Amino acid sequence: MSHATRSRPPTARLPVVAPILLALLGLAASAGCSTTTEPAPAASPVHTAAAPSPTASPSASSTPTDAAWAQLMTPMNEKALALLTLAADRGTEPRLRAFATRLHSGQEAELGRLRPLLARMGLPDTDVHAGHDMPGMVTEADLEAAGAAEGGAFDRLFLTGIRDHLRHSAQVSRSEITAGARADAKQLAADLVTAREAALTELEGLPGAAQALG
Repeated sequence: MSHATRSRPPTARLPVVAPILLALLGLAASAGCSTTTEPAPAASPVHTAAAPSPTASPSASSTPTDAAWAQLMTPMNEKALALLTLAADRGTEPRLRAFATRLHSGQEAELGRLRPLLARMGLPDTDVHAGHDMPGMVTEADLEAAGAAEGGAFDRLFLTGIRDHLRHSAQVSRSEITAGARADAKQLAADLVTAREAALTELEGLPGAAQALG
């Protein structure tokens, strides 16, 4: 589904980690939000006993790229789960419903690794991208449209939306593999890429996918 028609507040600003990730992907122009300049990471990040704020610094073994990836992938999976839940129940084809059910389980398992990773990095388990239309992110508007659609129209919305999610999350994860520093984050990113490639291959073979995805 097209993201070009969605309106975005002109004064919205991305979290401080987002410009790094968008620069890696070459998507700063298409994201539609203003960006901030990423400060150089401090040589000795200061950690306190207080709960980390949404802008908490990553641990010394992390880079801003690691933080940007983990803080984007977590809400991407969380938002995709809502669409997958709808598809598992409302898809018109048994194969589509089975695909959505399996992918839902896989994305939940990934969250079971992403959330502890955030904790190890000293980052909050919150959506720092809330209110921003990030490429590949399932939005509330997407969910509203899917909820109102029926039959083949629902299938097309699901196939397009989940295809975009899989493609962009794979692209983001490849950037983490290339530019990240943490071994645990890079390994998880590699596992996500493998899972996304397999899911995209299966998606393309689902009934109605050729027509829905062009």
